[in-house]
Amino acid sequence: MSSTSLVIIIGSYFALLFVISLLTGKNSSNDTFYRGNRNSQWYVVAFGMLGASLSGVTFISVPGWVQTTGFTYMQMVMGYFFGYLVIAQILLPVYYKLKLTSIYEYLETRFGKNTYKAGASFFLLSRLIGASFRLFLMASVLQLTIFSHYNIPFYLTVIVTISLIWLYTFRGGIKTIIWTDTIQTFLLLAALVLTITELISQLNMPLSEIFTSLKEDTSTRMFVFDDWVSKQNFFKQFLSGVFITIVMTGLDQDMMQKNLTCRNLNDAQKNVRWYGFAFIPVNFLFLSLGALLLLYASKQGIALPEKTDDIYPMIATGGFLSPYIAVIFMLGLIAAAYSSADSALTSLTTSFTVDILPTKKMDERKSRRIRLLVHLGVSVVIVCIILAFHLINKTNVISAIFKAAGYTYGPLLGVYAFGLFTKRKANDRLIPFVMLSTPFISAAIDLFSPILFNFHFGFELLIINGALTFLGVCLCSQKQKKSVNTKTDPL
Repeated sequence: MSSTSLVIIIGSYFALLFVISLLTGKNSSNDTFYRGNRNSQWYVVAFGMLGASLSGVTFISVPGWVQTTGFTYMQMVMGYFFGYLVIAQILLPVYYKLKLTSIYEYLETRFGKNTYKAGASFFLLSRLIGASFRLFLMASVLQLTIFSHYNIPFYLTVIVTISLIWLYTFRGGIKTIIWTDTIQTFLLLAALVLTITELISQLNMPLSEIFTSLKEDTSTRMFVFDDWVSKQNFFKQFLSGVFITIVMTGLDQDMMQKNLTCRNLNDAQKNVRWYGFAFIPVNFLFLSLGALLLLYASKQGIALPEKTDDIYPMIATGGFLSPYIAVIFMLGLIAAAYSSADSALTSLTTSFTVDILPTKKMDERKSRRIRLLVHLGVSVVIVCIILAFHLINKTNVISAIFKAAGYTYGPLLGVYAFGLFTKRKANDRLIPFVMLSTPFISAAIDLFSPILFNFHFGFELLIINGALTFLGVCLCSQKQKKSVNTKTDPL
């Protein structure tokens, strides 16, 4: 498949997204952009959120991860499901009861303005890093497969990528994304299934023989119970999965903004439970794809690239498989990456406009103008972060995202846990300092634990960070006096 053909196909795909944007963005208001007028069907949201949760990182990194960590990622995926149950039963009732636009408005209700601003700021930092990592991955593949053939520099590829997202989201916001995510999820899953089917066909082996080969291969090992030092230990991975889901979905404006477009709490809870359950078989298929890619490369004598993130792109677009696989791979990758990136851009705009800027008391016309400027400004910042990451990236992208999440989402986890599970009154002025200090303490623990205790922290560093924040907030709190107005307590 030529680069020109790929450009035409991808151009047609974006034309479809722009049509959806025009249809959903008619007569849009701030409520349309932020909450989709709260009339979304839960099953549409659930299907779209599946693709947004997977993202381009899962599409590329998880299959490549099989080479180094086998199927042990499934241990985290199992934890994800229990994390989704916590979100459905504990967090969503609070968000719907308070009728929130930004979920960080809860912090102002529970603690005060300083904690509110600090929490929103941590989200902005976290999501900027996460969204930039994901878009970096997609832009790298686009550069490799298309734009490099036209001698277009990487920075221009990035600018074009972000500009396209801005163009189809600036009108309808979250209402547009609910429907574009549905199409993008379909393409992502289609690419996954069709690539697996093609690999099985190309291996020219009975299914029973393929299954036996994969079962006997050490790369398909799923559980690690016998090594407490390993970062792939079951209990480390499972607990990390639970808490990563709680913070990167339940405490994340990006993911919760879609849930808040549902018509009522019951619909939102059904949405979370169903797409949380669907996450398990879909991720297993991605790991199976990775195992099949390794088996195919071994049978064909294909030299694997140094970076595991490059395994799937190289085999899918390198002429090893049928030409249509290159097309479906590109569409699947772009759909996966854009399904998370477009909602990230929208949620960042929402949080900065609602949480940081004084727009709540402004009239619709003025606040809408500010929202458009913020939407553009966030796009520029993401471009800058991607270009910076391009210069320093030396690791698997999904690993880098989870590592960063441990430091940036940990303080949010601790503060929300304190607010939801205690009745104590905390010092609003001191909480931001606690939130700023705990990541540095966690980093020191991560640095010295291998030296002092021969223990290596993995993604469970998020739990340590959250626990330290919880403890810090406890130290600057006191019991509620009976005379205190209990209306400040959302529960």
